[in-house]
Amino acid sequence: MVELCCPECGSKLLYKDGLRYLSDGSTVQRWLCRNCGYRFSEKSFKNCQTTNRSDAHQKAILMEVQRQIEKREAGATEQTAQQTDVKGLILTYLVHLKNEGYRETTIMQKKQLLYRLLSLGADLQNPESVKKAIASIDKSESYKLLLSIAYEGFAKYHGIQGWIRPNYKQCEKLPFIPYEEEIDVLISGSGRKTAAFLKLLKETGMRFGEAWRLKWTDIDFKNNIITCNEPEKGSRPRIFKVSSELIAMLEKLKRKSIYVFGGAGSHALKVSFMKQRKRLAYKLQNLRLMRISFHTIRHWKATMLYHETKDILYVMKFLGHKSIKNTLIYIDLERGCFPKTDDNYNVRIAETPEEITELLEAGFEYVLQKDGLVFLRKRK
Repeated sequence: MVELCCPECGSKLLYKDGLRYLSDGSTVQRWLCRNCGYRFSEKSFKNCQTTNRSDAHQKAILMEVQRQIEKREAGATEQTAQQTDVKGLILTYLVHLKNEGYRETTIMQKKQLLYRLLSLGADLQNPESVKKAIASIDKSESYKLLLSIAYEGFAKYHGIQGWIRPNYKQCEKLPFIPYEEEIDVLISGSGRKTAAFLKLLKETGMRFGEAWRLKWTDIDFKNNIITCNEPEKGSRPRIFKVSSELIAMLEKLKRKSIYVFGGAGSHALKVSFMKQRKRLAYKLQNLRLMRISFHTIRHWKATMLYHETKDILYVMKFLGHKSIKNTLIYIDLERGCFPKTDDNYNVRIAETPEEITELLEAGFEYVLQKDGLVFLRKRK
């Protein structure tokens, strides 16, 4: 039996590379040479055995391939060593951020941005090279600003002199607000864990990191209450009354740790969500689904809350914002999503504490008090 080898260079280091389907319905195994990258099938190998290619010719080709590989490796040795050193500097900086108490999501973002600069050919030890790489990409000023800020922290930590941040500005854009049915499609079409996570975001408006670090002890299964005890970005802790459906979905999850969804290594959940989102978008021929992210659902929740209550202070407290400046955007978003909404109300007047209590329990909100009368209203 003839031992299989590459017809091009003679190497026996081969990978299986799928099947080749012939016109008569039969199949032939295809192979990929690990040495020279040549792709061939068993049929072409057998045909090659009948050719007059001499062993000497095969050896000559093998030697030529080997010389090319050595030449390429020799030229790349210095560059590879430099990249290894820079990656070591990046790792040191990331460890520093972790020791300083930065969140995992922040550290991962810094890592991705710094590696993005490397992929652009920037020399991270040369500020001018970094500026040139950032200026060369066809991205928004907001993204270039993020790259600049990420490198600024890296350069400051390692004492790299000469860095002055370029004059990029943050571009404010109104976020995309999906329809509720589109969020429900993603929830119903996702796996058990991803669906529960999306449902949690929909009902509470939590940030990704806040929901990811949710603990089992933060859930009151009897009273359907969830507490956000680890808020991000300096926000306030919050408490939410959620649906029985969400509680049931959470109860079905396996309790592998003190965290409901894991608490660490969130990359797998993000990848799973993106795959399921892409599958549903093409299955339903609705590319709007591709624009929905975890944070998009927070924007949707805040917009719907303001539409229902017209109370921006309530929305601010619900989201955990400490400044109303961050919440005012939802006024514009609500007007854009509901342009034809009429602000019609049912108005009631109460005189006694009992009447006031009854109206508040019915959903009316306090407006003002005059001449001993309390005026309340409720949206029609």
